[in-house]
Amino acid sequence: MNFDKDLDARGLNCPLPILRAKKALTDMQSGQVLRIVSTDVGSVKDFQAFCKQTGNELLSQNEANNEFMFFLKRK
Repeated sequence: MNFDKDLDARGLNCPLPILRAKKALTDMQSGQVLRIVSTDVGSVKDFQAFCKQTGNELLSQNEANNEFMFFLKRK
């Protein structure tokens, strides 16, 4: 999947991946895609809730090798 900005949140625990993603999204334009890579298991539920609360779209999420990858589309 194509993305406009990349955020490496590996090694960060809740709530840092969400806070870093929120900051990154503020610098982006509507419709742009942010890719986030995290090692925090809790980030799966956190990003689902974050998108519901903020109106940003969670395009996809997957896990490989104990890393979680999220693609968020800026509202």
